[in-house]
Amino acid sequence: MIEVRGVSKRYGEKVAVEDLTFTVQPGVVTGFLGPNGAGKSTTMRLILGLDRPTEGTATVAGRSYADLPAPLHEVGAMLEARAIHTGRSARNHLLALAQTHGIPDRRVDEVLDLVGLTHVARKRVGSFSLGMGQRLGIAAALLGDPHTVILDEPANGLDPEGIRWIRTLLIDLAREGRTVFLSSHLMSEIQQSAEHLIVIGKGRLIEDTTVADFVARASADAPVRVRGADPAALAHALTAAGAAVSLEADGALTVTGLAAEQIGELAAADGLVLHELTPLRVTLEEAFMSRTHEAIEYQPTGVPV
Repeated sequence: MIEVRGVSKRYGEKVAVEDLTFTVQPGVVTGFLGPNGAGKSTTMRLILGLDRPTEGTATVAGRSYADLPAPLHEVGAMLEARAIHTGRSARNHLLALAQTHGIPDRRVDEVLDLVGLTHVARKRVGSFSLGMGQRLGIAAALLGDPHTVILDEPANGLDPEGIRWIRTLLIDLAREGRTVFLSSHLMSEIQQSAEHLIVIGKGRLIEDTTVADFVARASADAPVRVRGADPAALAHALTAAGAAVSLEADGALTVTGLAAEQIGELAAADGLVLHELTPLRVTLEEAFMSRTHEAIEYQPTGVPV
């Protein structure tokens, strides 16, 4: 379990994180979202003891990272996958880490196989592609078989097969009862892999909720797709009731301003036959953009020509 309690971090006059409180529970994948500059990387660094909070506490399994007797066995982390000596081979890089904690050589070979790097284990890391470097970073995070896994942008540089692999891996780790905490800008991947969300903006907590609830609340005012036997009469009735109606190419109507239940009741009262009544749920990306638009620090002013 990761616990962040009243954490603030200031760098001079710059406030990176302010009074941040949340808990990352074991057994579920928790996504960590926020616009660029929101404080995600700073928060992860505070959890991992790479920075000290100005105020508050950040603990893993009830202890600060610095107080963990064998950190690699408790916490596996990847904040920057390419922070590796490029002259070392993948296997030697992991062996060096393993020797700091008495981890046997066989575990090095196990994680290399797990991430799909066995065939390049003795190649220098400097020759690795971005995706291969990501896989090696993930291997290092899993080396000590930790109960808590913290990953920053783990799918960065991975091909479609690799993205599906890391998604499955994270879900499996959570099913084993581990605490899995990851940040990503790939909203589709968070939507498919995470159950819980921590969303921050400008260093402050915006949401601490499930993915399902976050999307459902954003979908409450989403449009409804309607098809009926008499589109013109249906459009007239909906417009008269205060809805905004647009006609689609296939003859369906997109309706905003009325919920699906209200549309169905109105059609029944007027004797209008419906063939389709589908609330259009928003994606996680759309929900995220709607909820965080006021917290975007780096706002573009126009489209370059």
